Amino acid sequence: MGRGGQNSGSSENLGANEEAKGDHFAAWSKDVRECEEKYEVRREYGLSADEVEKRRQIYGLNELEKHEGPSILRLVLDQFNDTLVRILLVAAVVSFVLAWYDGNEGGEMEITAFVEPLVIFLILIVNAIVGVWQESNAEKALDALKEIQSEHASVIRDGKKISNLPAKELVPGDIVELRVGDKIPADMRVLSLISSTLRVEQGSLTGESEAVSKTTKAVAEDVDIQGKKCVVFAGTTVVNGNCICLVTQIGMNTEIGKVHAQIQEAAESEDDTPLKKKLNEFGEALTAIIGVICFLVWVINVKYFLTWDIVDGWPRNFKFSFEKCTYYFEIAVALAVAAIPEGLPAVITTCLALGTRKMAAKNALVRKLPSVETLGCTTVICSDKTGTLTTNQMAVAKLVAMGSNTNAVRSYDVQGTSYDPFDGKILNWPVGQLDSNLQMIAKIAAICNDADVEKAGQDKSGHYVANGMPTEAALKVLVEKMGLPNELSSTSSSGYDGVLTCAYTWNKIEQRIATLEFDRDRKSMGVIVSSSTGNKLLVK
Repeated sequence: MGRGGQNSGSSENLGANEEAKGDHFAAWSKDVRECEEKYEVRREYGLSADEVEKRRQIYGLNELEKHEGPSILRLVLDQFNDTLVRILLVAAVVSFVLAWYDGNEGGEMEITAFVEPLVIFLILIVNAIVGVWQESNAEKALDALKEIQSEHASVIRDGKKISNLPAKELVPGDIVELRVGDKIPADMRVLSLISSTLRVEQGSLTGESEAVSKTTKAVAEDVDIQGKKCVVFAGTTVVNGNCICLVTQIGMNTEIGKVHAQIQEAAESEDDTPLKKKLNEFGEALTAIIGVICFLVWVINVKYFLTWDIVDGWPRNFKFSFEKCTYYFEIAVALAVAAIPEGLPAVITTCLALGTRKMAAKNALVRKLPSVETLGCTTVICSDKTGTLTTNQMAVAKLVAMGSNTNAVRSYDVQGTSYDPFDGKILNWPVGQLDSNLQMIAKIAAICNDADVEKAGQDKSGHYVANGMPTEAALKVLVEKMGLPNELSSTSSSGYDGVLTCAYTWNKIEQRIATLEFDRDRKSMGVIVSSSTGNKLLVK
């Protein structure tokens, strides 16, 4: 692939059968050499431009399919897919027609005659608006699944490195370089490690908060996602180390693409909730009862608008009064409307909407209003902990440091449970009066650290997110709460627009020149920094 005659006949081999597109090749169970041969590529050169174009014709773009959601008209009509609502709608239409008819007959239309149908119509409209609004918001929120995909990738093609290639242009066989903090753009087989270790945070895919160590060694073919140690998945994040990878799956064939497809499939095959079933049963029973009663009322009063004479034992001379017939029909309709609980749909919708709002405040997405009632009926909930019962964030709770002598130890309680540097403070902290021990803690936490924290969204409601290991991100936030000593407070941080200004200042004073990555044997991370007093080794 690429140079050196590596790509001859490759597109024919890859596109010859359906296996190429679905790619049943278990890259995680094959060694690096077999993977390169399968995708006919060399990591030093990558794919050629012509080969990339050929494969794009086979595989398409590296992006999740955008499923067309229901139209506004469809959402509105779905709100009337309820027996009780349909009964109210029919009653409102009949009431409106009769009020109009009476106005025409009497020569003058009274606005009060239209109050009842207008009130029913208003209730139905409000009910539909709330339902459509809730489902529209839920559909938009589900689109957030696409946002976890990477936008750019560092790719090797034609022997040259392309630093900011749009991730959607990746094709199977591309050689990609990953670094700390990178969001992985596709499912890829790890070919080689640039650093001594590589760790990836897969919480967005598996729910496990602990970063997973990756290697180049092949594993068994039948392992689960968590066991595929030589594969990195789209939508996850590199929290430690650098590596070279081979793209094996893109778009909807990735693991996150399969999740996306399952969500859409589940959305299209939803069953009625217990509440909806009960309301439909109630509506059908109410329809039958009201229909029978109205018919009986109308039949009982037949003698008032249909009369006849008995001649020779047989009815003769029939007389029919359309006006009286209409009058008693109105009575029957009025009885039906009175028997229908007009406010029930509105009350139910309001209660469910309030429940949805409370759940939204806890970051729980409700796609359809009746689902709230279903959740209320549950007795046991089997849920993953990370990101559900917990926030998948870490924060420093206590800071312990040496005192003025070797026998003294001091501790400080740290407030805050998020990555927001302004969330809480350090209690009884000597602001600006950091001695040498506290300065060393701040320096190591800031410099011997590959994590970063940034604000998602520019408004005040924007939350803070971490790139890298949660533990290291928590240490960076601690540095911000510790602040700078007075002698460094005047140090300029111009040109830096991030939120970690204190950490930036420490890195500016003592610049990192080499890194000893964390590994399981050494169980520590070290960095060599240069300063005005010479080189130093900082160990964490």
